[in-house]
Amino acid sequence: MRADAPVVIIGAGHAGVQAAASLREEGFNDRILLLSGEEHLPYQRPPLSKAFMTKEKMGDALLLRGPAFYTDQRIELALGEAVEAIDRAQREVVLRSGGRLSYRHLIIATGSRVRDIPLPGAELDGVLRLRNLDDACLIREHLSSAAQVVVIGAGFIGLEFAATAVKAGAQVHVVESASRVMARAVSENISNFFRQAHGDFGCTIHFGCQVERIEGDRGRVTGVVLSEGRRLPADLVLVGIGTLALDEIAREAGLDCRNGISVDVGLTSSDETISAIGDCALRFNSFAADTTRLESVQNAVDQARVVARKLVGRTASYASLPWFWSDQGDLKLQMAGLVGDCDSSVLRGAPASRSFSVFSFKSGILRCVETVNRPGDHLAARRLIGEGVSITPKQAADSAFDIKSLFARLHSR
Repeated sequence: MRADAPVVIIGAGHAGVQAAASLREEGFNDRILLLSGEEHLPYQRPPLSKAFMTKEKMGDALLLRGPAFYTDQRIELALGEAVEAIDRAQREVVLRSGGRLSYRHLIIATGSRVRDIPLPGAELDGVLRLRNLDDACLIREHLSSAAQVVVIGAGFIGLEFAATAVKAGAQVHVVESASRVMARAVSENISNFFRQAHGDFGCTIHFGCQVERIEGDRGRVTGVVLSEGRRLPADLVLVGIGTLALDEIAREAGLDCRNGISVDVGLTSSDETISAIGDCALRFNSFAADTTRLESVQNAVDQARVVARKLVGRTASYASLPWFWSDQGDLKLQMAGLVGDCDSSVLRGAPASRSFSVFSFKSGILRCVETVNRPGDHLAARRLIGEGVSITPKQAADSAFDIKSLFARLHSR
């Protein structure tokens, strides 16, 4: 390792850019090298499945930071520089272009990739995946002339895109192997509401179905055949069946990896000179009471800030409350906490009003709040769960119960 070796960050998504920015905010004055395998300036990913699909140009609104930011903050941004390998013995990264770069500390923020679908016809033109800006541009181009769209997977990305495609004038079918939408992430109340909402948008969802094959003509997709034998015509097929951590270079370097790169409370990997943050990082989460890998902007940003504090010698550990959002048509779903192991829930407000919340509990303790078009409840929930304050199911169900006044009473003691 050279004496002037920089902190090197692999990946220029939300996590990587925030890590570089936070290092400067924490007073780190030495070199920072931010490597991106893409040619684009670092950009936001959430709009790609929604607003970006219907707008010809978004200008600088899509960028995470303006072009001058990197120069002003002395962040060496290297676009189109993919990392091929990590040489831990020499503390160097090997670039796909053939170069080698020394690092003082390495931050891996490579994110995740769309899970492959091993089906006949998956390689046809018009069978697409959405993970980056180039993917989004290709999907938008196909969507402009697609009359029939099939979405495989009723997760966040699939449903966000389905709502966008319906609005663009396409007939949309969603194929889901589970019995409800967003089954791994949300409560049954929320699943039921969004199933009905997407039906109202004009989307048809097929539950408990597997795709047997994808058909095409002259190399171009023409339809999707389900295991039950039904055929759905398609000019465009979006595959959205989950993601896998982009942790190959970490695995090949001998780091401890399972479903992602294993890290401790300070986001340090099994090599003390290497940290991992964002979608590719796997760690114990106290809110899940389990080891898990979270995919959200909040998780990426908060973890980046922790690593920056650690690298300037401050006490740093990651214990942030997970929160998420998803925009589907005119509905904004926001979640604070994790619903997975909750054993009871109550409604606050009426789903028919298209503005309501679901408060979920485990053993009588509030663990998760999901809101639809109800940002006030979401912000209150983040404070409640984040500060370890619980309310009773009866209080949660009572829309007249003032959560803000609860905080005022607690903080006045």
